[in-house]
Amino acid sequence: MTYKAEYIWIDGTEPTALLRSKTKVLADGVEPPVWGFDGSSTNQAVGHSSDRVLRPVFTCPDPIRGGDNVLVLCEVEEIDGAPHVSNTRALLRPIAEQYADQESWFGIEQEYTFFKGSRPLGFPEGGFPAPQGHYYCGVGAEAVFGREIVEVHLDRCIAAGLKISGINAEVMPGQWEFQIGPAGPIEVSDHMWVARYLLYRTAEEFGVEATLDPKPARGDWNGAGAHTNFSTKAMRESYEAIITACEALGEGDKPMEHVTQYGADIELRLTGHHETAPWNKYSYGVSHRGASVRIPWQVEVDKKGYIEDRRPNANVDPYVVTRLLVNTCCAALEKAGQV
Repeated sequence: MTYKAEYIWIDGTEPTALLRSKTKVLADGVEPPVWGFDGSSTNQAVGHSSDRVLRPVFTCPDPIRGGDNVLVLCEVEEIDGAPHVSNTRALLRPIAEQYADQESWFGIEQEYTFFKGSRPLGFPEGGFPAPQGHYYCGVGAEAVFGREIVEVHLDRCIAAGLKISGINAEVMPGQWEFQIGPAGPIEVSDHMWVARYLLYRTAEEFGVEATLDPKPARGDWNGAGAHTNFSTKAMRESYEAIITACEALGEGDKPMEHVTQYGADIELRLTGHHETAPWNKYSYGVSHRGASVRIPWQVEVDKKGYIEDRRPNANVDPYVVTRLLVNTCCAALEKAGQV
């Protein structure tokens, strides 16, 4: 007897990497082995030296094929076993290990937009729908577009064992969100990449494209982000640690270090309008969706909890945003003795 293993990896496309996948048929009882691929076709090698390596790092049930079939998320390596330059997971691993004692938790809110042809799903041909307002968490055919795709995606994420914690319609027609977490930095990122894969595959079956474009419709429409909720053990116990983290994110060159790695075309979304702060100005505040970093009102009341970095784009690499937040905030908390 055999089963199918769908190998999934992140390619070297710039400025925003794409997902790739291919299938390996394996005998029952055989674990998915290291495999190879043609890196010259994925922007990860040149033709005269094109072999690259797929090393399995996370495996889960395949909810599309069902049965004993699995999805296999991989890191990309050189043939000598060194991480490929596009392998951002490898950069996260040592940082996650260095600050593991602080017990970082993440919840990432992945916004995305369905497109049918050249238009967002729900946009009429040759025009625009009614202004945004009633689409957010909307109910009814005049407000919601693509729910049948979203429900299948949710069921598949649950069947795969991913830490998906919710879904909702967003403020523009055809725009949706799902949330992954709470989980540690590596786990939340692995689960997010697999959830993205399942989103693309599910939309594909409906003849629809799912895009992470941060500004899919120009004009008076909200962009698409990946608001990232973050806490450490100290932050979950102390408001002083919350403030330390917020201040650390605004120190020196930290704001630009983060925002320049929070997704391509971030300046199109972070304009200071549509529930965003300007991309080049850092701020934080309680219950403030126009700030770079929001402290939820309940956190201020409870004097403990988490913060929400509202800057990451929908197209952000979760391995990158989790690495940056852990590195910046955990270092500051360690220096302050708040661990």
